[in-house]
Amino acid sequence: VQLQASGGGLVQAGGSLRLSCAGSGRTFSTLAVGWFRQPPGKEREFVSGVNRAGSTVHANSVKDRFFIARDNARYTVSLQMDSLKPEDTAVYYCAAKALNSALAKDDYEYWGQGTLVTVSS
Repeated sequence: VQLQASGGGLVQAGGSLRLSCAGSGRTFSTLAVGWFRQPPGKEREFVSGVNRAGSTVHANSVKDRFFIARDNARYTVSLQMDSLKPEDTAVYYCAAKALNSALAKDDYEYWGQGTLVTVSS
C-alpha cells in the first residue's frame, strides 16, 4: 500500500486547510487510516483516525476543529482543519494499518511522506 499526502501550506491563525491522503490498491478501504503530526523539535503525535467502518477518533487538542472522513470509492481520506492555531504547525503524515488496534496507537504499517502545515500568528 502506498500513501500520498497532500494539501499542506501556509495559513494564518484562524484559517483552514484540507489535507488529503490518497491510497493505492483496492485494499485501502479495508484499512484504518490515521493522521499524525510532528511539530518542530517534538515527537510525532496522533491527530485523527478513521477505521474501515467509518468511526473516527480525534486527539483532544484538535477535537471540534479537525474532521476526518474517508471516501473509499476514491481511495482517499481527508482531514479538514479549521480554526488553525500556531501550535498546529507541523509536518503531517497519513498512515494506514490492517491491525485491529486503537486508532490512536502508533503501530501503523504503512506511511506516506509528510506534508508541511505552517500556521502564522
